[in-house]
Amino acid sequence: MKIWVLAGLFLNTISSLSAQKSYWSKVEKRESTLGVAEVFQKFNTPQFQLKLVKASQTVAALRPMDEISFDYTPGERLEIRDKDSLYHLGDINLKIKTLNGSWKTYSTAYNRSAVTPLKTQDNILAAADLSNTLPKDIPVSIARYYELDNDQLVMRFKITNTQNVPIEIGALGVPMIFNNILEGKSLTEAHKQNVFFDPYIGKDAGYLEVKRLSGKGPALLVIPKENMAFEAYRPLMDDPTPKSIVFEGFHEWMVHSKAYTENEWKGVEQWNQPTSLILQPNESKNYSLKFVLSKGVQQIQETLVKEERPVAIGVPGYVIPKDVKASLFINYNSEVTSIDVYPKGALKIKEDGTTTSGLKKYIISGNEWGRARLTLTYNDGLEQTINYKVIKPEAEVIKDFGNFLTTEQWFNDPNDPFGRSPSAITYDYEKKEQVTQDGRVWISGLSDEGGAGSWLAAIMKQLVQPNKGEIQKLQDFIDHVLWGNIQYSEGEHKYGVKKSLFYYEPDSLPKGTYDKNIDYTTWAAWDHKHANDRGRSFNYPHVAASYWVMYRLARYHNGLVDNKNWDWYLKNAYHTIVAMMEQAPYYAQFGQMEGSVFLSILKDLQHENFNEFATDLEARMKKRADHWKALDYPFGSEMPWDSTGQEEVYTWTDYFGYEHKANITLNAILAYMPTMPHWAYNGNARRYWDFLYGGKAGETSRVERQIHHYGSGINAIPVLKQYRKTPDFYLLQVGYGGLMGSISNITQDGFGPAAFHSYPSLLKIDGISGDYGSGFYGYAVNSATYITEHEQLGWLAFGGNLSQKDGLIEVVPTTAAKSKIYLTSKKLWLTLDAGTFNKITYNTTTGEVTLVLGPKTTHTPKAYLRIDGPVQLPFNKVRNAYEIVLDKKEKKITF
Repeated sequence: MKIWVLAGLFLNTISSLSAQKSYWSKVEKRESTLGVAEVFQKFNTPQFQLKLVKASQTVAALRPMDEISFDYTPGERLEIRDKDSLYHLGDINLKIKTLNGSWKTYSTAYNRSAVTPLKTQDNILAAADLSNTLPKDIPVSIARYYELDNDQLVMRFKITNTQNVPIEIGALGVPMIFNNILEGKSLTEAHKQNVFFDPYIGKDAGYLEVKRLSGKGPALLVIPKENMAFEAYRPLMDDPTPKSIVFEGFHEWMVHSKAYTENEWKGVEQWNQPTSLILQPNESKNYSLKFVLSKGVQQIQETLVKEERPVAIGVPGYVIPKDVKASLFINYNSEVTSIDVYPKGALKIKEDGTTTSGLKKYIISGNEWGRARLTLTYNDGLEQTINYKVIKPEAEVIKDFGNFLTTEQWFNDPNDPFGRSPSAITYDYEKKEQVTQDGRVWISGLSDEGGAGSWLAAIMKQLVQPNKGEIQKLQDFIDHVLWGNIQYSEGEHKYGVKKSLFYYEPDSLPKGTYDKNIDYTTWAAWDHKHANDRGRSFNYPHVAASYWVMYRLARYHNGLVDNKNWDWYLKNAYHTIVAMMEQAPYYAQFGQMEGSVFLSILKDLQHENFNEFATDLEARMKKRADHWKALDYPFGSEMPWDSTGQEEVYTWTDYFGYEHKANITLNAILAYMPTMPHWAYNGNARRYWDFLYGGKAGETSRVERQIHHYGSGINAIPVLKQYRKTPDFYLLQVGYGGLMGSISNITQDGFGPAAFHSYPSLLKIDGISGDYGSGFYGYAVNSATYITEHEQLGWLAFGGNLSQKDGLIEVVPTTAAKSKIYLTSKKLWLTLDAGTFNKITYNTTTGEVTLVLGPKTTHTPKAYLRIDGPVQLPFNKVRNAYEIVLDKKEKKITF
């Protein structure tokens, strides 16, 4: 069964895939020029079997010797992709000019011709002069070598200036062609046969990690060998392999990028300072990459250390709130000789000695909001860059966010024909205006992720940081828009959720209702009937989550909610879940984004002794979990492959004790969610098509790797949950990277964009709010302070500032809610349904823990503390939480 049939795609997706198949057919019919009909060459190294097309000496396959049936490259499509302009591993791209000339582009892929083999000797496996496959006017000669260095596979390019004048190489890139083409694959086939790859664009310390979709088996690392600084990561837009939801596209590893920054990327601040190379007459320079295997995804940093590469570990990561004292640890055998900060003064760096294991430690503080780059120069000449994002203190970020949603994004038009008023509606940050119309009707229709994102975020914000005035507005939204309009409040469809309130039906509405400048001729301009469809299950969690938050506000605080009783909200949350399974049964078989909220609702039903509802909900969820248990990779959705169902699949397989399936789910997440010293990629869950469906219309609506799309926030939920079960520091790095990544793109004035654009021609946030609300859900339910002792790094805090004296560890939380703490050494999970943690101290000698709770407030006179761990406190339990009467001053609790 094809993967898109299994997933039951939207009509637009089916149309997209049909178009892609047609395009594949056109590619297949083109003339073969690579020479695959001729002989292949095979070479066995200790780690790999390397297969080359003899005529081109490009890579036809790269297989690990321990599993010879697996290929990291798209070799399975070699006979289709054997045409001009389709890139292969072994190609090279350049832009070159004389010192007073203009840039000219050269590539080994554009006009294929058999290369000239060179004699091999010693450790050289194969070599070729590439002149035949390059334009005649190229001012350099290029020889490519596949060779062994201490039994490790190396690909080397030797570039020689053949002119009698100096030349400048302003762009030099090596295409990274690995098998991320998912077209035509079932989920099982894709997870077993395909890979994803993530770049650490960190100059000499940079690398590319290539991981199977399953997250299992060895991970391939591509690392610099000689003169191969990872300066930029360029999408290969000229490769005709059809990009779509089943193919993200290929990129190239760029050593030099100055020529692009002068033209195609002009005016865009890049991750690294662009460079070029002046090559003198007859001068040669080698550029080489090494291919090594890591035992697994979680051993990548360990493998880099073994390969004597500079390894940086940032705590709590690379998104730094201004009130956080972050740590940076450097593991490298060469001394740091200089540190540079760009922009100047954006970061404050302070040396903090070395760890007991000999790692260099620095304290990093953020001074100026925005992107910042740290450049470390080592004694051996290597340069490493680490890209940070400095944000306001989390409490300020969330306060600004809530304010923006309920002012700038607050739509108030009693005469709106679609019944959307009042509500938080999609916002165009570039135009500084609300998006009340869009050709994709859901964008302005308050449903689907792209339309519901803003009001969902506004309500989830109240879970973190309740604000009476904002809650009053949201109550009006619930009473007049959500209940009875977005969601049916009566009749046979009661509790069903519509796909959109906005729709395109010009004959049924007054002239002038629709903007003539918007294209309403596409499939996305649903009419009234299609907008009212209740069959998209992914719309239901937004509604259920909102009811759940309002229940918590009404139940655990005084006077914040006054439009409905707490039980109305909790019961409505339950009925919304049931409606999802009864009125949208097809898609409900898949994991839902925000589906983890269903477990929170179940637990609260149990706490309230709503036994009938709780028993029914648990039974319904078990049926879904049993279905997932029976599948190899239960991560389908309306898309062929997705990174949003894993959150709920993990939640329920873990809850019902299906540990094997929960681990499969976790490993799949780790395959597309890396940790690396770069704020944009650290914890960034893979997503590359939602600029089409949730981003701003126009030229940026395209298939493009998204930076901290909502996948980062929701996938951090299972990763951190697993960390609390099995404390592996790698999980904490990945999970916290995704958690903080989910708020990293919020602007200084509080606007939350759909995601950040990764293409070097843009490198900025998307223009509209879109589907960001789902990502903020991930932050709201998952934000916590983690305290751990690392065997090499010592005592660390993620989400707090840590100090220690003798055996006493003290942590002041810096999260916005200050409501959750995990103390790893005691496996204590401390959560507050109401109230705040102002401080926690832990005596490592006696094991004594002291909590300092914040004073009471008008709306929060009591704290409700839950402890997952072997602790008993002398307070009454209410709904299985300790009820603690707060004082005018801080309150200490010791156990």
